[in-house]
Amino acid sequence: MNAPIEVLVMTVPEAGAKLGLGRNASYEAAARGDIPTIRLGKLIKVPKAAFERMLAVKSGEAA
Repeated sequence: MNAPIEVLVMTVPEAGAKLGLGRNASYEAAARGDIPTIRLGKLIKVPKAAFERMLAVKSGEAA
């Protein structure tokens, strides 16, 4: 039986939604560098690990 594959990235709107942002505000935050992103060809993705580190640093936790 195949084990489920863990997805390591999310879309910019998914990351923005976790921050309470709409689609356009999410892309604007990503363009400013407020949301960490990587480019895969034309796709822009948010690495979950980098996103969680960003939240930990901004909330004052040790990264």
